[in-house]
Amino acid sequence: MRFSISSRKFFLGVSTAALLGFSGSPALADHHGKKMTTAELNKMSANGNSGMKKTSDASENSILQEWTGPYDGVPPWDEVKVSDFPGAFQALMDDGKKEADAILSNPEPATFDNFMVPWELAGSKANEVFALWGVHASNLSNEEVRKIQGEWLPKISAFYNEIQLDPRLFTKTKEVYDNLENSGLNAQQKRLVTRQYESLVRNGAELEGEEKQELIRLNTELSKAFNEFSNKVLADEETYIYLTDEAELAGLPDSFIASIRAAAEAQEKEGWALKNTRSVMQPFLQNSTRRDLREKVYMAYINRGDNGDANDTNMTIAKILKLRADRAKLLGFESHAHYRMADTMAKDPDTAMDLMMQVWPAAVARVGEEVADMQEVADAEGAGITIEPWDYRFYAEKVRKAKYDLDEAEIKPYFKLDNMVDAMFEMANKLYGMTFTENTGTVPVFEPEVRTFEVKRGEKVIGVFYLDNFAREGKRSGAWMTTYRSQYELGGENRYIFASNNNNFVPGGDGKPTLISLDDATTLFHEFGHALHYFNYDITYPGFGGTPRDFVEYPSQVHENWLLTRHILDNYAKHVETGEPMPQELVDKIEKSKTFNEGFSTVEYLSSAIVDMKLHNRAEPVTDPDAFERETLTEIGMPREIVMRHRLPQFNHLFSSDAYSAGYYSYLWSETMDADTWAAFEEAGDVWNKDTAERFRSIILATGNETDRKDAYRQFRGRDPEVKYILKKRGFPVPGETASAGSGETAGND
Repeated sequence: MRFSISSRKFFLGVSTAALLGFSGSPALADHHGKKMTTAELNKMSANGNSGMKKTSDASENSILQEWTGPYDGVPPWDEVKVSDFPGAFQALMDDGKKEADAILSNPEPATFDNFMVPWELAGSKANEVFALWGVHASNLSNEEVRKIQGEWLPKISAFYNEIQLDPRLFTKTKEVYDNLENSGLNAQQKRLVTRQYESLVRNGAELEGEEKQELIRLNTELSKAFNEFSNKVLADEETYIYLTDEAELAGLPDSFIASIRAAAEAQEKEGWALKNTRSVMQPFLQNSTRRDLREKVYMAYINRGDNGDANDTNMTIAKILKLRADRAKLLGFESHAHYRMADTMAKDPDTAMDLMMQVWPAAVARVGEEVADMQEVADAEGAGITIEPWDYRFYAEKVRKAKYDLDEAEIKPYFKLDNMVDAMFEMANKLYGMTFTENTGTVPVFEPEVRTFEVKRGEKVIGVFYLDNFAREGKRSGAWMTTYRSQYELGGENRYIFASNNNNFVPGGDGKPTLISLDDATTLFHEFGHALHYFNYDITYPGFGGTPRDFVEYPSQVHENWLLTRHILDNYAKHVETGEPMPQELVDKIEKSKTFNEGFSTVEYLSSAIVDMKLHNRAEPVTDPDAFERETLTEIGMPREIVMRHRLPQFNHLFSSDAYSAGYYSYLWSETMDADTWAAFEEAGDVWNKDTAERFRSIILATGNETDRKDAYRQFRGRDPEVKYILKKRGFPVPGETASAGSGETAGND
């Protein structure tokens, strides 16, 4: 953990990168002999029936117990009691203070061995506790969890800020840094020291007195506001629209109808229940022939956090923006964007904006073409409408069918979730020699539907993979990867990696298998790409375990490309009823339609990224987020038929933590490298080329942040990435070239 400020992300439940299939696992025993998972214990605790006293005694605290079992100890999900978290947090801070003091009070002159090494290894127990907490905050949230988060997040934030701003830390770091040239350290060790020194300076280590206390106050207030924002958005996402008339189901696929019926039954309601999340909104808008209901579902979704009620987030956003602006000024930065981007590949807001504006005009122009095609279909049907945002997905499917004789409903029966899970494992095996063998039931899980897999590279066991695939109450929306334990050689104890993928797919109802869309399958491969990044780590120092925000999404986005390769489609896209592989005719249709609707997906995402950057690249904070959003979208020429993928009132990436603030552009930055990398595989003559895959693994994936990521990319590719490949991939014109279709369809994950 290294007592770093970034450790707070575990408490927030944010994925280590901003995060699949049903298989009931054998239940696990608690100390009473009753069979339970932590989800059931969590529910009991929320109802006040945990039967456990609150304690800070480590010998009795379920969360502070040593991890036992195989793989050098696994997360004890079956033993966790939510009521024990406060005691665990207090114990961690007490012990952490002693551990930090022991290192920082060493009277010997600071060296790499007597200071940097113990500092790198400090806080290992906290990593385990925050891994357990992150799952409760993100996957198993309830009223008790949210109450604990509201109370303890500010305390933990202040604790880590105080350690980071301890003058002894900066003094010792500077002492090692000032002696680098005569230290005899290798390149990695010098980079580690340099990065720690620069990070401390960037985050206020040179502040003194009242300024230092003000920084702690600002960070503490931000942590409170982040929690407030997250809880408000989650509250709106836990609302439902109920359907009671069968006529309201017109156009919806049987599998979707079964899933929303099951959602209603779970609440003991008659009819069908539509939860206010993307995983429900998207298929409803795509299929429902009831335009009035499409509008109703759409408006409920896009207005999360923006209804002028108790869950309205606009004032919370304004508070966050003010705190961020004050902090940036205090730290000597021109804006929050400049502060956040100082340790990224792009380095400054103008560089990121330049890339976005190279793509934006072509995307907007393509939207104009897409809307014209949809309006033509609507007119031909005599619909008597003008295309509105709640019509886009519906009529896009009609255009897809008309232009390519391709219907999403025709594709979906071939994308059975269990098969797609097998397909992503096959990708890992063919590229990196990795195998994933299901061992569900042999290690504890936190929810009965979670599946587990032992992971090997060759004959070497490297870790365990957890899959939490389905939407449920208390689980935040979206998709993410996180790690419960990461690899590093220092200390010799982190031999096994525990990583998880978390999705919000809607399970098939009435006992039917779960079918997912092409976009959902892309998300599956995307999140798995994050996991593959961490499973391939081979680093020495934990300080190199994180990569720049605009690099993080690169490994995940690259792995989306293999979904639509012939090997995967021919062997794993098998019809749910007949078991027959996807016919070549349908594969050809998918190939021809790869860049279909890219105007929509690009504008939906890129508008969010541009608004994010403009929001944070300013010295004076915005006070009216709604007005700023409207004015900025008008300024850049946002098509009226599309809304941002994440409107500001529900933009968790920006306001549930600092993680993606002034950083949502990173998906495009990463995809630029992704498209250029995919070109390298194509140039090899075989997208499964083992030499290219091994170079990608050893230079890009395995190294974490051991070298500058720009240098690593140049070593892999022989040059910087070229923007032309992302334009080609999305089917947009390339200046000076004839437009051509790209290699794979891209979904806006996360």
